[in-house]
Amino acid sequence: MLEIYVDADGCPVKEETYRVAGRYGLKVWLVANHWLRAPESPLIEKVVVEEGLDRADDWIAERIGTGDIAITSDVPLADRCVKAGARVISGQGRPFTENSIGNDLAMRNLMTGLREAGEITGGGRPMNRQDRSRFLQELDRAVQAIRRTGR
Repeated sequence: MLEIYVDADGCPVKEETYRVAGRYGLKVWLVANHWLRAPESPLIEKVVVEEGLDRADDWIAERIGTGDIAITSDVPLADRCVKAGARVISGQGRPFTENSIGNDLAMRNLMTGLREAGEITGGGRPMNRQDRSRFLQELDRAVQAIRRTGR
């Protein structure tokens, strides 16, 4: 059965994910390092992992597989999920794919190096309506594709 795994710490599109999952009757796993507020629903499961680097990522990567969807902006986690056969979508609606993940990892590493060197300061741009719309479209597209093909 298709399940959605959300890297929930800092995820900006949880509400949108609940809406799409509810429409299709899909299980959502919210995985975080701390307790999160979420609607009471048999389709939404909250998982609080132990404190520690990448514990939520590890929990997701150990369980996700072909025919599942991951919601994350964490590129190394996206890489692990893509390799497990899952579809992966960032909070801004950008899919991570087998064809793009190598470049995504290289860009992430470059940007990390530039930030550490002090060349780049500040964070990314805030979410906007177009990002939310793009996310909803991409999540719906992924669900439909999995339902058609099983992966």
